[in-house]
Amino acid sequence: MTLPFPETEIDEPSRERGRKLFAGGAEFLKGVVAMDGLPPDDRVEVCFAGRSNVGKSSLINALTGRKGLARASNTPGRTQEINFFTLGDTRYLVDLPGYGYANAPVRVVETWQRLLKAYLSGRATLRRAFVLIDARHGAKSVDEEILTLLDRSAVTFQCVLTKADKVKEKDRAKILAQVRAALSKHPAAYPELIVTSSEEGWGIDTLRAVIAGLE
Repeated sequence: MTLPFPETEIDEPSRERGRKLFAGGAEFLKGVVAMDGLPPDDRVEVCFAGRSNVGKSSLINALTGRKGLARASNTPGRTQEINFFTLGDTRYLVDLPGYGYANAPVRVVETWQRLLKAYLSGRATLRRAFVLIDARHGAKSVDEEILTLLDRSAVTFQCVLTKADKVKEKDRAKILAQVRAALSKHPAAYPELIVTSSEEGWGIDTLRAVIAGLE
């Protein structure tokens, strides 16, 4: 299938590993509001970060094939905890609180941000952070804080563009160039973008394969 956006190339064995991993089932484990509530760091984990309402929950649901696994909301800032999901018995998927423009009191937002920073800096089994950026808008100044934090925490991150089906064809090259330019300033950034649409299924197999390949 030819996608409207260029796609990160993956070979068939990698695609199959991704399919098998996610076919093993995913379950919600727990929501964490403090570092002492984190589950044991006994398996590889990846986390998903992004500004509020970027589509993190929808992407996790698309990846796992479980429509209601992660709670999606049109209300920015609804995700107020670090939410852990088991992926088979070898992975954690971690949904981080949305940042920027959260619909919550400033004190609550500051608590979330402290927890986020502590998690990123102190989780030994975290193999990669996926930073979600809305393809309709590109990288924003509010994204810079999390990108810089990941640099300082020495956490390798990869950008995932969401809602790519909402971008007009004439704007696609410009958006890709803008995001790549923003990422070029960050040494922890993985060079390849993954372009996705949770609604259309674009890039889902690619992201599954990337997660399956992390050890």
